[in-house]
Amino acid sequence: MKTFKAALMPGFKMLMVMTVICGFAYTLLVTGIAQLFFPEEANGSIVTVALAEGGEKQIGSKLIGQGFTEPKYLLGRPNTGASASQLSPVSSEQKELVLERIANLEKIDPMNKAEIPMELVTASGSGVDPEISLATALYQVDRIANERGISEKEVEKVIKNNTIGTIFGKIGEPRVNVLGVNMQLDGLKIIK
Repeated sequence: MKTFKAALMPGFKMLMVMTVICGFAYTLLVTGIAQLFFPEEANGSIVTVALAEGGEKQIGSKLIGQGFTEPKYLLGRPNTGASASQLSPVSSEQKELVLERIANLEKIDPMNKAEIPMELVTASGSGVDPEISLATALYQVDRIANERGISEKEVEKVIKNNTIGTIFGKIGEPRVNVLGVNMQLDGLKIIK
């Protein structure tokens, strides 16, 4: 009959082997591949800007939506932070959130009588989308131009500069990076 220690040793050895393989080797392999082929994404796609007084400052990530709320900025999808926003489309909580967001948009842009894009009043599944559709960005041009005292053409040019095309020219629709537009509107020089 095996002793208690002898019975546990094979399981303990397997635990150690799997810990090394899954906990260390796999992690190093995936991190190495990511750093080799996708270094910017692997490091968070951090946006760094030049400061007027010299130096630089990290202001966000191209891959994570920022919570812009001022009328002078291009607004993205509602940001729910790190939590998912998977409310039922027919829930009373979702309805209240949408009505609240519509009221806020009407407050900051009372002259815009066009239909409010759904993207501006409903959060995505991740809750941190960094991009919006081109149509949603263009919906906001007049408000941004008025708030900043610049022409609509200038705002449209900034939006065009930060528009990402479709995948392989066919899949999806053009998307606009909200952080990129707002940084360019603020006149910040993006370093990386």
